[in-house]
Amino acid sequence: MKLDELLAAALTPRPERVEDGILAVAPEGPALHAALRDARESLSYLGRALDAEAPAPSLRAKLLATLKARAPRRALLVVDMIADHLTPGALLEVPRARAVVPALQARLDAARAAGVPVVYVLDEHEADDPDLDAWGTHAVRGSAGAEVWPDLAPRAGDRIVRKPSYSAFYESTLEPLLDELRVDTLVLTGCLTEIGLTATATDALQRGFAVEVPPDTQAGSCAEAETVALGTLRMMAPFGPARRARLERIAA
Repeated sequence: MKLDELLAAALTPRPERVEDGILAVAPEGPALHAALRDARESLSYLGRALDAEAPAPSLRAKLLATLKARAPRRALLVVDMIADHLTPGALLEVPRARAVVPALQARLDAARAAGVPVVYVLDEHEADDPDLDAWGTHAVRGSAGAEVWPDLAPRAGDRIVRKPSYSAFYESTLEPLLDELRVDTLVLTGCLTEIGLTATATDALQRGFAVEVPPDTQAGSCAEAETVALGTLRMMAPFGPARRARLERIAA
């Protein structure tokens, strides 16, 4: 990137999450991120050389409001880490999902130790579900393939939610459970990143939840699909009115 382009990018009033999403899918993303950081640091030195000005009342109020921000109330969701996705040779095997099991085990242990609710969201279908015509037989109610991968088995106190489709919110008990737990932030883990996690994240954002997807505990069909999905989700913020309403309900 040329110097004038770099300065233009550094001075563009773009939301940080949008910039992070763009850089996440750019091949030169890490280098550009470092260059932008350095450019903004240099510009800040120039700015501090000028006389200080009092902020406008509206800006001051906005800054003060951020200082009063409450700590997030998180829940850790483990999505579709079932035998039919992790068993080698299974019809809908997600090979990358096995690679994230150790990191997910560590995250689960940390969440339980910190008192963060753990919710397993599991794909489940009736044997005659028409959805199986498109995807093949998988996650049939009562079958071994619909059970959680043994290395990630739920423990006492963990919750289990069954879902019939891509989003964990669709025709499930997830949202009432999260209301009961007074959760406002979801930590999404599991597979597939570009399908189930993306669908769940989109529904969550529209319902006012903040969403976090740790890169080391998600698995897509390939690295490229993960990169695009994670970059897109980094750009998306909770829907403002729904977010405000959710935080008000929790505070009440």
